Amino acid sequence: MKNVKFYLLILTGLLSIKLQAQQLSNRLDVFQDSLIKISRTIYSLQLNDGKKFEENGKFVKTLVEALKQPNSFSYPFDSLKTIAIIKSPDQSFRLISWYIQLENGIYRYYGAIQMNNKNGLKLFPLIDQTENFTEPNAVTSNQKWFGAKYYEIIPVTSSGRLPYYVLLGWKGNTVETTKKVIEILSFDKDAVTFGMPVFDGKDLKSNNRIIFEYQKQNAMLLKSDKNAGLIVFDHLAPFDPEMKGKFQFYGSDGNTDAFKIVGGRLKLQENVVLNNEANSNDALYIDPAKNVKPVKKF
Repeated sequence: MKNVKFYLLILTGLLSIKLQAQQLSNRLDVFQDSLIKISRTIYSLQLNDGKKFEENGKFVKTLVEALKQPNSFSYPFDSLKTIAIIKSPDQSFRLISWYIQLENGIYRYYGAIQMNNKNGLKLFPLIDQTENFTEPNAVTSNQKWFGAKYYEIIPVTSSGRLPYYVLLGWKGNTVETTKKVIEILSFDKDAVTFGMPVFDGKDLKSNNRIIFEYQKQNAMLLKSDKNAGLIVFDHLAPFDPEMKGKFQFYGSDGNTDAFKIVGGRLKLQENVVLNNEANSNDALYIDPAKNVKPVKKF
């Protein structure tokens, strides 16, 4: 009889936990629906800058309220397509970032770092100060952020420690150029730091971050290659040597460079050759150097 009561007690507890989790999910679903509605208004073509800022203020307030909910860290907000949410591979934090494009073509960025804290909200707001950066290479805090919309987090370890994270981000810039950025994020207790001199290579010793700028109509590769242990990126160059320094005339020249993480530092590798992952269709490829017919597989 005692065993039956014990199991009933466990079952009741599990059902209670499940009910609480479902109630939390339902509350966050409501928050997400509100955020989706506000974001649609923000990105409406009819709004002027003043109205966009007003609606974005509502968006920020609603998002913070949502993140105050217990265990909100695990809620994906995956129906909210206007913001980027990425978790660190070690699950210690997630980055939330988005932007507003102003009437003059300039972009304003917004974001936050949410720590994985079950006991309550631990949030670092990210304040875009791009317009006030006199030195884009400066080491800064979350209160003076070189805004971007991040899409990848790469943890870097050295001697068993995790001293920093590499962030890859897209940064719409003006009507003429786009930027991408390799940013360095580190934590020291309750402080957030952006930028660190971890780059090794030609003219890179003093760099705290890497900023790429190129013609708006072009695209640029910047991503990690986990199999090769590299951060790979297109080599940018002006279309005409006389246009050097005028980034509205820059694009990929067909070469690929990379940073290799060695001993906690990012070492520049120029003109790397990337090998595509094996594919089931590889056997159908005819190598011109070998006059051999492919083996068809059906």
